[in-house]
Amino acid sequence: MIQKFIESGYEVVDFAQCADIYIVNTCTVTSISDKKSRQILRRAKSENNNSIVVAVGCYAQIAKKELEKIDEIDLILGTNEKNDIVFYIEKYINDKNGKIENVSDIMKQKEYIDFGDVTFSDKTREVVKIEDGCDRFCSYCIIPYARGRVRSRDISSIINEIKKIANNGVKEVVLTGIHIASYGKDLKNGIGLIDVLEKINEIDGIERIRLGSIEPTIIDENFVNRIIKLEKVCNHFHLSLQSACNETLKRMNRRYTIEEFYESIKLLRDGYGNDIALTTDIIVGFPGETELEFEETYNNLKKINFNKMHVFKYSPRIGTKAASMNNQIDPKIKEERSKKVIELSNNNEIKYIEQYIGKNVKVLFEKVDGNMIWGHTTNYIKVAVNKNNISENTIYNVIIKKREGSELIGEII
Repeated sequence: MIQKFIESGYEVVDFAQCADIYIVNTCTVTSISDKKSRQILRRAKSENNNSIVVAVGCYAQIAKKELEKIDEIDLILGTNEKNDIVFYIEKYINDKNGKIENVSDIMKQKEYIDFGDVTFSDKTREVVKIEDGCDRFCSYCIIPYARGRVRSRDISSIINEIKKIANNGVKEVVLTGIHIASYGKDLKNGIGLIDVLEKINEIDGIERIRLGSIEPTIIDENFVNRIIKLEKVCNHFHLSLQSACNETLKRMNRRYTIEEFYESIKLLRDGYGNDIALTTDIIVGFPGETELEFEETYNNLKKINFNKMHVFKYSPRIGTKAASMNNQIDPKIKEERSKKVIELSNNNEIKYIEQYIGKNVKVLFEKVDGNMIWGHTTNYIKVAVNKNNISENTIYNVIIKKREGSELIGEII
């Protein structure tokens, strides 16, 4: 969206600055994100009472009637309308007919809407969207209703965009989408995610390929045998688990068992060795999660030994099956369980990164911070060194000297 405004002659400023137009790309993954979206939409108008405030994205897609009640909002645009956001804003300015709403039925969208190549970037790592939508309908999740069914981007479009990114000097790309493990299921050419990775691996100039969150069901022997041959794919995988108890997984409508998840983990660790980083998402306090179920999850998490876990306390989403389930969990119990898993995660993370003290690692440096410059290893460990003459978007060999919090401090070799 930023690129489209720049191409149309607009000046993009920081959100904290006074602007003529404020665009809030809303999120609806939790009720808290809904609340934050509403707050920031109201705050935008307070920066400039004469400005145009636009709500776009997931929350706008599913909660148009709620947003209609917020006087500060001038335009409400759905997920599909992002591509034409400049058109809708200029139509609003020219027509002056009051609040505009344009939210198409996302569930009727059958094909991927290609937004074109995104070459604008102020980062050293570029995100490339390869897929939209999700067909899983987990019982706690509103996202399929906000983003629609799985729609895969044409592989030639993906490759063309990444070639342009490489020509701009960017060394690392992250493949993202709503459910990238489902990439290709709607296509008739038999192409899947691993095929996309193999094509990107051949692009000159790209040195690192990262995957966004992936479903563990994609990790089978064929997938691992092919991906370990791709030297540019980073050895960090974020596998979305949510619970490590089969009964809870069943209520969540997650389509795997903890035993199947173990097998996926084993395949990856056997293929990549000890340097592989495995991270995940965990929901605690899901409706009906007994103390016994939580203990089973906790013990299995200890056994799996993730390098880091993102822990969420279950948040009911109106419109999902889980919101109306019996045995909703007391917030205090959710908090206790959350703290316990976070503590386990923190201990795992420290133990994992400390094994690199005294070792040599390759770091892609991303940002200067005072006298230091920091970046990440392929397995996504944050490393900082004295900036000296090092510039951003460069890769150096670093020897690790010590740990400070969740970061490692090193020296250029």
